[in-house]
Amino acid sequence: MSASETPHPLRDPAAKVRENAHAPYSNFKVGAAIRAKSGTVYVGCNVENVAYPEGTCAEAGAIAAMVAAGEKELIEAYVIADCPSPVPPCGGCRQKLKEFGATDVAVTLATTDGVEFKTTIGDLLPGAFDAGHMERS
Repeated sequence: MSASETPHPLRDPAAKVRENAHAPYSNFKVGAAIRAKSGTVYVGCNVENVAYPEGTCAEAGAIAAMVAAGEKELIEAYVIADCPSPVPPCGGCRQKLKEFGATDVAVTLATTDGVEFKTTIGDLLPGAFDAGHMERS
């Protein structure tokens, strides 16, 4: 992103919540902001635990905040970390994004230095498992 470009509207909320991340083991802080169908923005940050599998990703935290507020559909997502290239969501978070967003929902992956990569939920998780797979014939 050049200095003349307008920052993505979800960048600031994601960057601010990233600072609240609890990452004492990896020191890899991640922030996420999602916009729900209502227009409300929900944020989340990673929360590590000494028992690594018990940690929570930033995307999962933002989705949990949205669901806790009574919403079930996201229309945009932004994920940011201090890394050399834009940070992709883990496999589990890709599935979580798909659970609450359509395949064409925009997802912006970013670095704290301003590099952004724009993609969609469908591109992040092609051939996603969804509720249709649960139906019986």
